[in-house]
Amino acid sequence: MDRWRQEALRSANSGLRNQIESFLDTYEQQRPRLTEMLRQLETIRVQVDSPDRSVQVVVDGGGVLTGLTLTTTALRRTPEQLAAAIVDAVQDAARSAREQHESLTAPAAADAVPDLPDLLPEAPSVHEVRAFFRDDDDRAR
Repeated sequence: MDRWRQEALRSANSGLRNQIESFLDTYEQQRPRLTEMLRQLETIRVQVDSPDRSVQVVVDGGGVLTGLTLTTTALRRTPEQLAAAIVDAVQDAARSAREQHESLTAPAAADAVPDLPDLLPEAPSVHEVRAFFRDDDDRAR
């Protein structure tokens, strides 16, 4: 390998090393805030009552039903009416949980953190990975 090629590789290696160090420095600066954000995400709980207050649901930050309370009024409804009231309340609660999730994560998403292809051109972007798993979740539903 000639001297010019070696020097070019050293320069590229040095540039990549600097980018990785910058990425790690940014991560270290953001880590306490990210840790707090994750703690807050884990504690999201949303409670929603049906309009007539016969059904009360609680969902977690992922929109997963964690609590269901039915009043005696709810038990006087037809099965179809009760099912519709439960589904509507769960959907409202999940929507609210998603909004809370997005409001908590928006500041972190806005930070200028390099994406993987910025460091390694052949690496997939974080957005592509997220989209892949989001599509996978959508297919599972």
